[in-house]
Amino acid sequence: MRSWEIATAEDMRRWGEALGRRIVDGGLIYLSGDLGAGKTTLAGGILTGHGFTGRSKSPTYTLVEPYETARGPVYHFDLYRLSDPEELDMLGFRDYLNARALCLIEWPERAAGALPAPDLHLQLDARADAHRVSLLHASARGAGWL
Repeated sequence: MRSWEIATAEDMRRWGEALGRRIVDGGLIYLSGDLGAGKTTLAGGILTGHGFTGRSKSPTYTLVEPYETARGPVYHFDLYRLSDPEELDMLGFRDYLNARALCLIEWPERAAGALPAPDLHLQLDARADAHRVSLLHASARGAGWL
């Protein structure tokens, strides 16, 4: 398994920016990990690297935050508050998946079995001295981004 040690929140953001710059088309990225592991920080970095110039925010209460970039739409999902995977249908989740859209999904395990396979599945773990980002899955497209 491939993994990266990331020392600070700013380093996590920069790592995300580097990844975001490599994504030239749409895709699906899962971000897993406990509270405080850095998922939202990483997602913000990906957004910046993908061309979003505004301030990103956590979609914890809205479940999804849409962003427009020069490379296409980005939808940042936070499924922490999802109580049943069927709620994705009420959100119109399938409508967000299209060839140009990049979807970032925090807490994908809350909708296990209801989500398509990701291009990247990253596990984030907070440690006393650093954070670790581990690659759990990569499609051929996702592997190219890394």
